[in-house]
Amino acid sequence: MTRSSSIPRQKVLQRAVWACAAALVVSPAVRAQAEPEATPAAATAASPPAVLAEPLVDSGQIPMKNLLQVMRDGGPLMIPIGLCSVILMVFVFERLFSLRRGRVIPRPFVKRFLQQLRDGQLSPESALELCDQNRSPVAEVFAAAIRKWGRPAVEVEQGIIDAGERVTNELRKYLRVINGISTVTPLLGLLGTVVGMIQTFNTIAVGDAMGRPEMLAGGIGQALLTTAGGLSVAIPALIVYLYFVGRVDRLIMDIDGLSQRIVDVIAADGQRMHDADRPAGEKKTKKVA
Repeated sequence: MTRSSSIPRQKVLQRAVWACAAALVVSPAVRAQAEPEATPAAATAASPPAVLAEPLVDSGQIPMKNLLQVMRDGGPLMIPIGLCSVILMVFVFERLFSLRRGRVIPRPFVKRFLQQLRDGQLSPESALELCDQNRSPVAEVFAAAIRKWGRPAVEVEQGIIDAGERVTNELRKYLRVINGISTVTPLLGLLGTVVGMIQTFNTIAVGDAMGRPEMLAGGIGQALLTTAGGLSVAIPALIVYLYFVGRVDRLIMDIDGLSQRIVDVIAADGQRMHDADRPAGEKKTKKVA
């Protein structure tokens, strides 16, 4: 009985060995026929969708190719904003040239003029001639003080104050234009924003553009571009205006300090104090002269 049961077991083992051998010796042609059927599915699962590989279409985006394109897309209100930017640049360069310290307060002239005035080398006529030849803002203030030569210090200072006001107005020329540009351009940008939004709502009401963003991109783009353009001009204009105002104030303070030195020399009060401080020999020499 033991032997009879072992015979079927041997047959089962033989059949299993034959099956494994048959699987190993399967022809490559059969395997090649089976592989193409699975390859497309695997490739499709592994590779990303074809839509992701394509570049994004910017149909709803605002074109930013160049400045002219931006100006066209911003609408008609970009024209005054662009003109304001050109005017701003012109006056900024003009004020940078006019408010140079070497032009307003030329150091060689001031140093030589004050030294000659202290040494008594200048008469009122010669001092006025030097101021007229220099023709700088500080020379204009000095000339106003020289015209009050020999009068009390209050009158000399009043002449300096009057001339200083005229010089201040001259130095602050065109600053109101820069301040006006910094105020007007944001309003132009806001107006462009309102116009663009009105255009967008009209498109929604007339053209049934709900759910179609490509029909709304024009009005929204115009609104954003005009706002950006107005702020891009207004912010530099305000910064430049504050810088020039501070520069003018510093120059006026320096001119006032230099003018006080002239008051101490040419005013009647200052001359008496100056003569009292001089040695006796210098006083006699001056009287003889």
